[in-house]
Amino acid sequence: MSENLETGLPPWVYRDPGFLALERDKIFAPSWQVVCHESDVAERGQYATIDFLGTLIAVVRGDDGVLRAFRNVCRHRAARLLDDSFGACSSRIVCPYHAWTYDLAGRLVGVPQRERYDAFENKEYGLASVDLREAGGFLFVNAGDEKVSFEDFISPMVAEFEKYKTKNMRALGRITLRTRDVNWKIAVENFVDYLHLPVAHDGLDGLVGNSYALAVDDNACVITANIDDAPEQTLSARAYRKFLPKAEHLPPGRRRLWRYVMLWPNLAFDIYPEQVDFMQFIPLSADRTLLREISYALPDARREMKAARYLNWRVNRVVNREDKNIIERTHAGMRSGVAPGPIARDEIGLRHFADRIRKALPVSRRRERPPDLERA
Repeated sequence: MSENLETGLPPWVYRDPGFLALERDKIFAPSWQVVCHESDVAERGQYATIDFLGTLIAVVRGDDGVLRAFRNVCRHRAARLLDDSFGACSSRIVCPYHAWTYDLAGRLVGVPQRERYDAFENKEYGLASVDLREAGGFLFVNAGDEKVSFEDFISPMVAEFEKYKTKNMRALGRITLRTRDVNWKIAVENFVDYLHLPVAHDGLDGLVGNSYALAVDDNACVITANIDDAPEQTLSARAYRKFLPKAEHLPPGRRRLWRYVMLWPNLAFDIYPEQVDFMQFIPLSADRTLLREISYALPDARREMKAARYLNWRVNRVVNREDKNIIERTHAGMRSGVAPGPIARDEIGLRHFADRIRKALPVSRRRERPPDLERA
């Protein structure tokens, strides 16, 4: 094999639990993870939760209107406090195990049978706080001791949020959780792989055609496509083109543009003229990934807009089904130990992602799993 030939990552990094443990420490622990949109927790007592690699986090709107993030874990016996993805509580958060009670600011305010304990200060056992940041109305958390710069992480999206007025958006439906029997990297790589489009996605290819283009920088891979440039289209795609109304708040060049942004390491925003979706690729194990996603949009009662959003869902429902087949095929091949071959020169999304993995974890340059992986 030529020393200069660019290839994919070796198969063992897609199936090894020890490598996932390294990814957790070196890639995910410092990362920012999206929880929801601030409109999802707009009222006092409303909350949103996320379980990210076993780290349980809740974002809660306090009595004072302030949003705070906490470890979603009781300080008594570490029971999970809040169960639902979204919900609302009264002025108190009560542990279902022993009824330790916290206010909406995370302060411990009640301990049943307090006389049975040695003396301690309530303030020492409030809920553990987690860093919370907002951008474009979206809420991000980071529970790591060492963190990447939030400003660097979110920089590819700041102008997008402003253009699309995402701060004023509201959820179109409930959050969706879908599992895939693949390593998380395979799901991300498929998102930034554009050579498969005309082969595996007839419907999507018929909508965006040859306008599909990629660009990368340090923190993001950006894919753009113009929906008016394709010669052949499915019925849903033709109807979408027909009914999509003009979004007056967008610059003319964005009114017929689909734009996808993959932020390192595992967060994607799908940006359409009529809505914005986020999709998180959350590792459950070396062999399973959770796709966590939801759509947001500006209030718009036009029948044409409702039709366009429905047709977007129809097109992407097929794409998701096709992608499931593709990534599970790839994962099966990686588990068999067959090394991936060369990456095309214009597959800059795949190159960029592999380079980031290699930079974060140089051991991934090894063709075979080293016996001392745990010390890598």
